Amino acid sequence: MASETIEVAALGRPLYPGMLYDCRKDAFIPGVTLWDKKSLSEDLDSHQKPMTDLKFSSSDSLSDKSSLLDVSASLKASFLGGLVEVGGSAQYLRDTKSSNQQSRVTMYYKETTRFDQLTMSQLGSAQIAHPEVFDQKTATHVVTGVLYGAQAVMVFDRTFSEEENKKKIEGELNVMVKKIPGFSIEGKGAIDMTDGDKKVAESISCTFHGDVHLKQNPTTFMEAIEVYKTLPVHLKENPQNAVPIKVRLYPLCLLDTKAAKLEREITMLLVSNTEDIIEGLLEAGRTCNDLSNNTLVIFFKDIKERLSSFQDCLNIYKMALMKAVAKVLPAIRGGEMEEKSLEDILSIHYSSPFKADILNQWLDHAKSELDLLSSQTKKLKEITTEDADSLNTILLNPDIDVVVCLTFTSLKYEHPYHSTLPEFLEYVEFKKLDVGMKPCSRTLASEVWFKYPGVILKMRENLSLFRSFSEANKDEKRYRFILSAISDPSSPGSSIYLYEKGKLTDTQFQPVSKPPPPEVKEVKDVKEHSVSLKLQNSLTGETVQYRVEYQQVKADSGSEEQWLVKNTPDEDFTLTGLEFETQYLIRYRIVGKVGVSEASDTISAIDSHQLTLDLNTVNEFLRLSESNTVITDTGTEQQYPDHPDRFNDVCQVLCRESVCDRRCYWEIEWSGEYVSISVSYKSISRKGWGDECRFGYNDQSWSLRCSSSRYSFWHKKIVTVLPVKSISRRTGVYVDHSAGTLSFYSVSGDTMILIHTVQTTFTQPLYPGFWVYGNGSSVKLC
Repeated sequence: MASETIEVAALGRPLYPGMLYDCRKDAFIPGVTLWDKKSLSEDLDSHQKPMTDLKFSSSDSLSDKSSLLDVSASLKASFLGGLVEVGGSAQYLRDTKSSNQQSRVTMYYKETTRFDQLTMSQLGSAQIAHPEVFDQKTATHVVTGVLYGAQAVMVFDRTFSEEENKKKIEGELNVMVKKIPGFSIEGKGAIDMTDGDKKVAESISCTFHGDVHLKQNPTTFMEAIEVYKTLPVHLKENPQNAVPIKVRLYPLCLLDTKAAKLEREITMLLVSNTEDIIEGLLEAGRTCNDLSNNTLVIFFKDIKERLSSFQDCLNIYKMALMKAVAKVLPAIRGGEMEEKSLEDILSIHYSSPFKADILNQWLDHAKSELDLLSSQTKKLKEITTEDADSLNTILLNPDIDVVVCLTFTSLKYEHPYHSTLPEFLEYVEFKKLDVGMKPCSRTLASEVWFKYPGVILKMRENLSLFRSFSEANKDEKRYRFILSAISDPSSPGSSIYLYEKGKLTDTQFQPVSKPPPPEVKEVKDVKEHSVSLKLQNSLTGETVQYRVEYQQVKADSGSEEQWLVKNTPDEDFTLTGLEFETQYLIRYRIVGKVGVSEASDTISAIDSHQLTLDLNTVNEFLRLSESNTVITDTGTEQQYPDHPDRFNDVCQVLCRESVCDRRCYWEIEWSGEYVSISVSYKSISRKGWGDECRFGYNDQSWSLRCSSSRYSFWHKKIVTVLPVKSISRRTGVYVDHSAGTLSFYSVSGDTMILIHTVQTTFTQPLYPGFWVYGNGSSVKLC
């Protein structure tokens, strides 16, 4: 090895024929040569060596960057140790991604012009002008040949959010960069490009590293295209601007045995392991950068300080490790130390708290913590997150009486790993690696606050309470709802804080929550126009009173009237003053010591009209259940007594109660393949399969047929397909017998959507009825 000629990449260093080079440090010796300038200039052989090369890379690893620039493993090891100062295009080696939310593609251009070399046969030891170099042992080689030219590296980056498709972004960027050689520049400098490509190009940035002198380095994709088109011109017009790209090194020991030698090279495996470690530390730094750029970190200073401290320790460790590597590399190459000294440094790393698995575990914990907080805050888009200073400003505002704060209580904590890092960096042995460093046996504890049993469940409950309560009271002008972080080990995870008149009054505030629907105990007769209700306390918080809300429903359109309000302290409450046999929607809220709850689910009340299915009319293939309020197609024959009112062939049933001279509303829930919701005269035929027996096939009945895909209305065997987009399994029926109005509604929670309305003249009392088809299909009276 000591007697071998070596070729190394110049990497922007001023390496010229006759210069001395120390391969132990991969450094040149400035200002000293073996021969005088006259001899060097007279005995220089120069010949043209034109060549161009264009390559693309989508990798950001040092290994692939080194491959592009033709950097040897030995020189790469010196670069990793910080022994090599690079310049020009070689600064690309230091250009690493700052974020994992960054897609990158590199375009590499190289052009060579000539090769200069010394005529060694004429420059023997007799012609050496400075023989003292051999005794000083400051160099191992002399530069005898230089390949000149220029290199240019354009790095194209495109950032993307977590919501965007990473592979798609990378694919688009790769395609766009590889299109650059094919783009043409038209008159007035316009680039021939499609509108789609122009849109993609706007999101791409460019960083230029080159050996050519530009008036202005490109920063955009469009500017990069223009620079690329001019690259071949630079050296052609100014050949004197060519720089060393690769140099040939001749061992000094071949000129004088007293000269220093390159005794050994670092094995490929050790270089690869060192590279993997440095790359791992860089990757950890990128991940930490991404976490630090999360918008939540701005508001949660404890997380910000923790990430900042981690990043500082990581940078200090990386620099110390590189210095340690830089210290042993020359000694190993010069034969003063064995390779084991580098192996020992790597072994120390593998037993340190900075080894990859522990670093990644801590970063995974940090990411999980932020992901958990993000999942909570994203569900509260209208709620602002405030830091401590902003919170104090809000509390001092005289126009705000109540502040309810969903508080994250576990963000400030002392993790054993956090103290391990600075402790490890303070080891005396770490600063003197030639003495040896004590391995660190401490590892990252697996338990973090958000993995404690019950914490996530508690946070979900607090989020649900806070979200419901803030929505119910969002119109209160003197109330503010915010998110913040205050350390409180007694309430791990989160807690709801209540501030009144600027003072903290409750650190575990339980707001009143959504109550169950009101229970209708009794609907009074038409003279009293009232409904008796049973109300229930909130399961959380303190129930002070109830706020009952009710509204009319306009039967002709389904539109809602204004909600009317009555307050009561009593669980048993009678809602009076209702209009004669009018449908009402009723709900209520809990009034707490602070604020009101979300409204309960809505019920409807119209009059005392209750429906039951008539046992004497039900077809034998239908089964009655639940006190004659549910009918089901069983597919098997039931044992019912003979009766003249029974539908003997069609799977239908009528209700016992009629609708006559009144306005009535009822609801049903259905399931299965097909059902028909009908009203019919009692005179409809019962025997056989004829149209006279079937709901909607005659002038005796009106029927809404329901399936999972559509509604249709039937009367006199005329079908009307209804253009209703959303199918609900709960259907409301409104009848105003005297006005001749029949309406069907799709019911979902508080929402009623009109399906179809019929205006006719009813000449007989109407009976609700149902046709059920398909095994397991059913109808339930609500």
